[in-house]
Amino acid sequence: MSVEFRELECFVVLSEELHFTRTAARLYTSQARVSQLLRQLEERIGARLFERNSRRVRLTPQGELFLAEVRPAFDGITAAVDRARARARGIEGTLRIGFVGTPYGTLLDLVGDFRTGHPQARADLVETALSDPFGPLLRGEIDAAFVTLPVVDPALRTGPVIAADPLVLGVSTRHAFAARAHVGAEELAACTFVDIAGPAPARWRELQSPTTTPGGRPIPHGPSAGTLQEVLSLIAADLGVLLFCAQFAGYNGRPDVAFVPVTGLAESAVTLAWRAGHETNLLRSFVAASTRLSVRAA
Repeated sequence: MSVEFRELECFVVLSEELHFTRTAARLYTSQARVSQLLRQLEERIGARLFERNSRRVRLTPQGELFLAEVRPAFDGITAAVDRARARARGIEGTLRIGFVGTPYGTLLDLVGDFRTGHPQARADLVETALSDPFGPLLRGEIDAAFVTLPVVDPALRTGPVIAADPLVLGVSTRHAFAARAHVGAEELAACTFVDIAGPAPARWRELQSPTTTPGGRPIPHGPSAGTLQEVLSLIAADLGVLLFCAQFAGYNGRPDVAFVPVTGLAESAVTLAWRAGHETNLLRSFVAASTRLSVRAA
């Protein structure tokens, strides 16, 4: 008599769990159905595969031999089904996801969770320049990008906020603010800011390198930089300062730069951006994953 796949699935899961309740939960069925499937399989084979009583469940010697022989074939079939399903849904291939500076914890969690949930797909991280965070996306060099709001280009679409963090001021350890517990937003007028080079939009650059305080006081600017490593080097040399999100500071500590919390400014918010009209099923799946992450974070 032929063996049904559901019977084999039940056998493999029960061999992992050794518990009928947990097996039923994983298979989205009842304990009675698990018992029925196992009994059918044992009748087809003509041998008991598990020893079970009120205290424990364990494989019989026949069950251990059967598991060793059937497991490779079972894994191969399930993997083939997963690949076929991914192809049918268009959720396979490689996504190129841009980032500026450092893809810190929250963003790495999203990429890792996506890879786990979509084994037939890849999400590769691609570093983009601080001076041009949107250019590679608009030119089609990457499929999506983690970007700091605001996103003002009408050719781009954005998802919900993935991470929101307070701003900190990066200063040289020789700077007068380096030992401060915090700095007020109006005090930024006493600093010289590193100027972020173009073609990054002026409104976007204003978030990290503002030209005025919230009260309207002008903020002087000094040398310009196109990458975050250039910015950190200028800061370390005490040639300028810049605003960063707190998570970036936590991942980019160096002995010659101090990060000081700033009061009186809105948080920095990161979202996922992509080109309008270039959505694929794979990209839609990644956007959906970012939305779920945003909901959990809220």
